[in-house]
Amino acid sequence: PVFNAAKAVPMEHKRVIFAEGEDERVLHAVRVVIDEGLARPILVGRPSVIEMRIQRIGLNLVPGRDFDVVNSESDPRYRELWNEYFRLMSRDGVTPEIAKSRMRRDTTLIGCMLLRRGDADALVCGTYGIYEHHLRHVRDVIGLSADSKLFAAMTLLLLPKRMLAISDPYVNETPAAEEVAEIARMAAAELRRFGIEPRVALLSHSNFGSSGSVSARKMRQARELLRASEPDLVCDGEMHGDSALAPQIRERLHPDSTLTGDANLLVMPNLDAANISFNLMKIANGDGVSVGPILLGSALPVHILTPSATVRRLVNITAVSVVDAQDQRTRASGD
Repeated sequence: PVFNAAKAVPMEHKRVIFAEGEDERVLHAVRVVIDEGLARPILVGRPSVIEMRIQRIGLNLVPGRDFDVVNSESDPRYRELWNEYFRLMSRDGVTPEIAKSRMRRDTTLIGCMLLRRGDADALVCGTYGIYEHHLRHVRDVIGLSADSKLFAAMTLLLLPKRMLAISDPYVNETPAAEEVAEIARMAAAELRRFGIEPRVALLSHSNFGSSGSVSARKMRQARELLRASEPDLVCDGEMHGDSALAPQIRERLHPDSTLTGDANLLVMPNLDAANISFNLMKIANGDGVSVGPILLGSALPVHILTPSATVRRLVNITAVSVVDAQDQRTRASGD
């Protein structure tokens, strides 16, 4: 459904910046994105390097015809970009010289500033470096959406027998109960945008009150907050992972559970649990497909991948970015 929705968006409304435009994985993904009609790619990088790598790997890609290039070393908007960045960050230790230097070197920052200006509809970054480095630029330049209280991440695993969404594997290290509830709300809303009805399990080492630990109490409180703010959302917790994925276990031990069927959105008590769970399942189920990480809470469509990103994940997140941009456009117009 996401691919079909992305293909249906007019090309002038799906200009996607790839911050690491010189990366060979990005170039392979761009070829697929163009062939599938998913987006109009904009690559940030040095034109000579991009063209050299296209020739080296033998891709049929022509700058201008197939994609646009933002020359990180010489762009006519450079003065406007560094001045605007200095204006944003001058009280956060950024001097004019620092602003000039960063706007020459940091391709994610360049992408964020161009997205902020309206020169693109979405941004994909993160194929190198540390997640927090990229997120810091998103936080500084793009900011939170009006209806979000925090940033969070969600990953999707398309496994042979099920689809699972896991949150939050990259952003919030030890979220409080209120933050867990907000993460679950945002992740559920994102699934609905994909046409998936969320069924949320708040996971813990505790199963419906079997432990009185701080973490267990936190997840129980998150459940109460979530049910109060989102009464129509199918959710329950705190619970074990097997209770979340095996209704027969849940029904035998806790027939009063408000979760029906298999959970498809697993909200973890902390970043360690989410990140470890996602990576173990991804590798253990080698024939599964992962989508993301999907960044939640951003005022504009930005998604930060990780250095392990494959061409397939780049293509998938491009489709997600286009759908997010179209959804924002639709909501802004009031349709």
